[in-house]
Amino acid sequence: MTILHVSGVTNWGGGENHIENLYYELEKSNLNVKQYIFCVKDSVFHKRLIEANYNCIPATLGIKIDPRFIFKLIRVCRSKKIDTIHIHDPTALTLSVIADRISKKLPPFIFSKKTSFEIKNRKSTLFKYNYKKIEKYICVSKAVAEVTSKRIEDTSKITTIYNGIRFSNKTTQTDFQLREKFNISPDKVIVGNIGNHIRAKNLLTFINVINDIVNTKKLKQFHFIQIGDFTKKTQIYLDKIKEYNLEEYVSLTGFINNASNFIPQFDIFMLTSQSEGLPQVINEAFYFKVPVISTNPGGIPEIIKNGYNGFLSEVNDYKDLSNHLVALNANKELRNSFIEKSHNQIINGFSSEVMASKTYKVYKSIIEKQKNK
Repeated sequence: MTILHVSGVTNWGGGENHIENLYYELEKSNLNVKQYIFCVKDSVFHKRLIEANYNCIPATLGIKIDPRFIFKLIRVCRSKKIDTIHIHDPTALTLSVIADRISKKLPPFIFSKKTSFEIKNRKSTLFKYNYKKIEKYICVSKAVAEVTSKRIEDTSKITTIYNGIRFSNKTTQTDFQLREKFNISPDKVIVGNIGNHIRAKNLLTFINVINDIVNTKKLKQFHFIQIGDFTKKTQIYLDKIKEYNLEEYVSLTGFINNASNFIPQFDIFMLTSQSEGLPQVINEAFYFKVPVISTNPGGIPEIIKNGYNGFLSEVNDYKDLSNHLVALNANKELRNSFIEKSHNQIINGFSSEVMASKTYKVYKSIIEKQKNK
C-alpha cells in the first residue's frame, strides 16, 4: 500500500511528532507500506523531515488556500499511485477537499482529529468534515471522539487510537543543562512546562500559578521553566511576569529542538492547557519518570487519574494547581507512587508501535473496501 500523509502546519508540535512516529514505526515494520509526507515547503516541520531523512514532498503554501499546494497534491496522488490520503490537520483537510473537488479522482481520505476543539456548526465547516471521501476519523482520545461525533453524520466512521511515544529515540542527552544555562541553584525545585505560546496551552494560568506560589504563598524554593515557540502572545506573558515581579522565578526559553529530552531535568511537570486532544508531552513525562500536575481538558483524564498517578485540576484553576504543586513537592512517597504507576502505564499501553499497528489496520480495511467496490 502507498500512503500519503498530508500536513498543512508550518510549525512543530505534538501533531507533527505523531506523524513522524507513525511514519517511523510503519517504515520499520516491514509491512510493505510505502509512505510520503506532503508538507509545507521550508516550514519547521519540512526541515525536521529532511534532517531525519524522511520521504517528504514539500509544496508551497504562501496563502491560506494556495493553488500551488492544491495542484501539486493532485499531481503527487497520480504519479505516486497513492492508495489512501491520511490528513493530519484542518488546513490539510481544507486543501485536500478542494483538490478532490477539482480532480474528482483522489483516493479515499482518513482524517486524524487531534484536538478537543468542537467542529464549528457552519455550513462550509460541516461540509469539509463530512466530505464524502473521508472513510475514517481517527481520534486521539475518547474525549476527542465524543466531541467529533457531535458534528459527523456517520459516527460509525469514528475510531479512537491513542497517540504513542517512540521509546527508541528517547534520550537524556541535551546541548546544555537547564540549571547551568539559567543559573538555577541546586536547592531549587524545577517545575517544567512544554508547549508553544498558543491559546490552547493557556500559559496565563501557568504564570498565575507562579504568582500564587511566590507572592501569595511566599514560597521561594521553585523555579519554573517554560519551553515553547514564541508567538504574538509571548509579550503578554512577559508583561505579566514583569507585573508580578516574577523574573527571578521563571524562564521562558523559546523553541528548543527535541524539547522532550529536557524533561528529565524537571523535578515536576506542570501542564495548564485549556484545550487538548491527548498531549504527548504528558506521556513523555511518564516515560522519563517525572511526576505530573495538569489541568483536565480533552483526553487528559483518560491517562491521569487524580490522586492516583498524578494531580488534575479544572481548567484555569491556578489555586488548585498551586496547592497540588506544594503538596506533591512536600511528599516524596507520593511522588514516587505517581512515577511508578505512570511509567508502567506508558510502557504497557502507549507505545508508537501499538499506535502504528492499529493505524495500519485502518489503512488496510479502507484499501480492501476500495478493491471490493
